[in-house]
Amino acid sequence: MIGAPSASYSMTVRLDIVNRPGMLGKVTSAIGKAGGDIGAIDLVQVGKNTVTRDITFKARDDKHGAQVVDRLRAVSGVKVVNVSDRTFLMHLGGKIEVRGKMAVKTRDDLSMAYTPGVARVCMAIHEDPEKAYTLTIKQNCVAVVTDGTAVLGLGDIGPRAAMPVMEGKALLFKELAGVDAFPLCLATKDANEIVKIVKAISPGFGGINLEDISAPRCFTIEERLKKELDIPVFHDDQHGTAVVVLAALINALKIVKKRMSDVTVVFSGAGASATATAKLLMKVGVRHVIGADRSGLLYKGRKENMNPMKVWFAEHTNPKRLRGEIGQALEGADVFIGLSGPGVVTLKDIKRMARDPIVFAMANPVPEIMPEEVDRHVKVMATGRSDYPNQINNVCGFPGFFRGLLDVRARTVNDEMKIAAAHAIANIVSKSELNAEYITPSVFDKRVVEAVASAVAQAAYDTGVARRKRKVVTA
Repeated sequence: MIGAPSASYSMTVRLDIVNRPGMLGKVTSAIGKAGGDIGAIDLVQVGKNTVTRDITFKARDDKHGAQVVDRLRAVSGVKVVNVSDRTFLMHLGGKIEVRGKMAVKTRDDLSMAYTPGVARVCMAIHEDPEKAYTLTIKQNCVAVVTDGTAVLGLGDIGPRAAMPVMEGKALLFKELAGVDAFPLCLATKDANEIVKIVKAISPGFGGINLEDISAPRCFTIEERLKKELDIPVFHDDQHGTAVVVLAALINALKIVKKRMSDVTVVFSGAGASATATAKLLMKVGVRHVIGADRSGLLYKGRKENMNPMKVWFAEHTNPKRLRGEIGQALEGADVFIGLSGPGVVTLKDIKRMARDPIVFAMANPVPEIMPEEVDRHVKVMATGRSDYPNQINNVCGFPGFFRGLLDVRARTVNDEMKIAAAHAIANIVSKSELNAEYITPSVFDKRVVEAVASAVAQAAYDTGVARRKRKVVTA
């Protein structure tokens, strides 16, 4: 399936164009015929014989971008001077930096910010470790930790190649929630060593965001760190995904007028995100869950292609022990949740679902089935992509989630927080706004972070895991 042009493949070409009427039209026509989506057209310089312009366009992928440029080279009277990939330009020198909060311009400034005055602050924390929250960056600081073994859809590409993703995550933390986050890409795949390293650096952080660590090690690492640290540990691939899927499902079920306890939910994929999502859905009342992987449906007693996550799926779901392919499980099912890969299900499979089916095809960049393939046969369709309605995106979750954790200085993360966060996201979409193409708010909706942070903070107080005392408002 050919995708639409995307900003992630945005190119700027500098062209010397013969200065005569109609030439710009030839250039734009060439881009359009090649399938490029034209954005800005900027005039750089006007000469006696030529006009220099920068033209920006979106392509579908690298190959398509090169094809558009080749089409421009073939236009008589046009010279391609330079081609820039805007995505790479955005990453030049990295996407984040550290800045001081105050100026150091005098001897007095220096003596208070550093030696000798800083010694008094150090001793205050030594005598009362909790003061680290008020006197250091710890109160607003998160470590984004990865080993680079499960990066986006790229797999095990290593810690250096994972840096752009972790920088991006840190950027979103700051831009959306005001949280200071640092990417820590570790050159080890050893679970024991990762736990040891994270424990060693934890004094400087108020929370740990585990990211893109392959399963099943991600479960082991998270569970050990949760037990051994006194700050919250959150594996976004698991719990962030679970939160935003639950939020979307809450609203989707309102549209089809079905209840959590009544629907049958079929999962494609049985990895970290699918397992965590299934657990959270079951926590809020979903009773009928079936999982599938490349080898077919998961059922108690299956021996082929199993691991600890799949064993959990097999033992806690699919009580009828259905066997076979995913299409068989979709017979009469109400909800399909794809957390796997492209092309896993077909239109024929989707047509077997119950009345008003809900389909969340969340594999990126190519979903389990494209929205245009199912079109009229699905009541509510969602993906992980930004170029279709109903993008289910973790960015609606983790910034506000950590904002709430840090605000109350939480000791841990629990299910009550996740459920509260999901309801907060879902409630952003009002009854009057809710429709089949709008079940989840935009990641740029400024209300989301505040709502999620407030809900997580309240849940932390309610479950007794907040260090910070609740503020009492008096008249």
